[in-house]
Amino acid sequence: MARFRLIRAALAAYLIAAASSAATAGERVVPAEPGALVKAVAAALPGDVLLLEPGRHDGPVVLDRPVTLDGAGRAIVDGHGSGSVIVVTGADVTVRGLEIRGSGSSHQGIDSGIRLIPPAIRARIEGNRIVGNLHGVDVHGAVDSLVRGNTIVGRTDFRMNDRGNGVYVWKAPGTLIEGNDIRLGRDGIFSNASSKGTYRNNLFRDLRFAVHYMYTNDSEVSGNVSIGNHLGYALMFSSRIVVHDNLSLRDRAYGFMLNYANDVDMRGNLVRGGTEKCTFVYNAHRNAIVGNRFENCGIGIHFTAGSERNRFSENAFVGNRNQVKYVGTRHIEWSDGGRGNYWSDHPSFDLDGDGLADSPFRPNDLMDHILWSQPAAKLLLGSPAVQLVRWSQATFPAILPGGVVDSHPLMAAHEIAVPARIAEMEAAAQPAWLLERTIDADLDPVAGH
Repeated sequence: MARFRLIRAALAAYLIAAASSAATAGERVVPAEPGALVKAVAAALPGDVLLLEPGRHDGPVVLDRPVTLDGAGRAIVDGHGSGSVIVVTGADVTVRGLEIRGSGSSHQGIDSGIRLIPPAIRARIEGNRIVGNLHGVDVHGAVDSLVRGNTIVGRTDFRMNDRGNGVYVWKAPGTLIEGNDIRLGRDGIFSNASSKGTYRNNLFRDLRFAVHYMYTNDSEVSGNVSIGNHLGYALMFSSRIVVHDNLSLRDRAYGFMLNYANDVDMRGNLVRGGTEKCTFVYNAHRNAIVGNRFENCGIGIHFTAGSERNRFSENAFVGNRNQVKYVGTRHIEWSDGGRGNYWSDHPSFDLDGDGLADSPFRPNDLMDHILWSQPAAKLLLGSPAVQLVRWSQATFPAILPGGVVDSHPLMAAHEIAVPARIAEMEAAAQPAWLLERTIDADLDPVAGH
C-alpha cells in the first residue's frame, strides 16, 4: 500500500507540474527595450509565442526550443554587426513578421540574418524582411526547413563574388524555399551537398546566379523568375533534378547552364532578352530538354564536351543569332518520337499539313565550324567564296560536316506566357552591368563559383 501511495503522489505531482506548464505557456509580449528580447527568449517555455512590440529589439538570440517569434511586420531585430542575428538550434521554431538586419561580415562563421543549424528540424521562416546581412538565411545541416514569403536584400559593400547568398543550403535535406523575393548579394539560392530540396516560385534580381547548384541531387527547381542577373540557373555536378517552368529574362551570360549535370528533366522554361547563351550544356548526360523556348539570345544552345544521350525535342529556337553551337564531327539527332524542334530560320514547307517540316534542318554548316575555330575569318563573311561554300553544302548535303540534325522540325513555335507583373519588371530592369562599367561589369559568373 505504501508503494502505491508513493506512485499516486508522484503521478499527482507530475500532473500538477504539467498543468502549471500548460497554463503558463502561451503568448508573451516583448517590449522594444534594450536586452528585453534576449531575456524573453531565455525565459520562454516550449510552445510560447513571443509577440515583439513595434520598434527595435536587440540581437543576437539563440532559439533552442519550440518557440515562435512574431513581429507582425512592425518589429526589427538588430544584430549590431556581430555574428548571426537569429540562430535556430531547436525543433519546430517559427520566425515570422520581422525585419532582421545587422549580421556580422564573417564568411568563415557564415554570418546571417537567420541561421538554422543542427539539431534544428522543421523550422519555419515566413514573411520576414531580411536586409543588410552577409547571408540572408543559412540552412546549414538543418532538416525539413521552410523558407517562405520572405523579402531578402543582400549587401553591396563587397565585390559580387565576395558577398553572401540570399539563401545558403548545405547538407539540409527536405528544404522548401518558396515564394521569396531575393535581390543583391551573390547568389539567390546556393545549394551545396544537399538533396531532396524544393526551390519554387521565387523571384531573383541583381545577383550573380539566381539558383546555383553544386552536388545537389533529387531536387526540384520550378516556377522561379530570374531577371537581370549575370546567370540564371547554374546546375553543376548534380543529378536527378526537375527543372520546370522557370523564366530567365534579360540575364547576362547564360539562362541555364548544365555543367556535369545528369538525368535532368528540363521542361517548359523560357529564356529571352539578349542573353549571350540561352543554354550551355557541358559534359552533361541523359538529360531531357523538352518544350522550352529559347529566344533572342546570342546562341540558343551551346552544346559541347562530349555530352551524351540527351534528348532534345519540342523546343522553340526563335530569333537567336546562332541557334546552336556544336563543334564536333558526329551527327547528333535532335528529334524524339518523330517530333523535333521549331527553328525560326528554317525556310521549309509542310505540304501534308502534319505540323512537321518536309525537310530536315541543320542549324550549323562548315562555315560555322570555321568561324568558331578561326574568329578572324568573320572578315570574309560577305565574300563570294563563303557564299559558294554555303551554296555547295545546300546543294550537295553529303559534304556537310557532323553536327546537330533535326529530322522532324516543327512548323510552329509554342508560347510561354509571362505574367504582366513580371513583364513590367523585365522591361524596367536596369542591372548595374548593363548601365555602366562597374567592378562587376566584367564578372565571369563561372569563375570562382
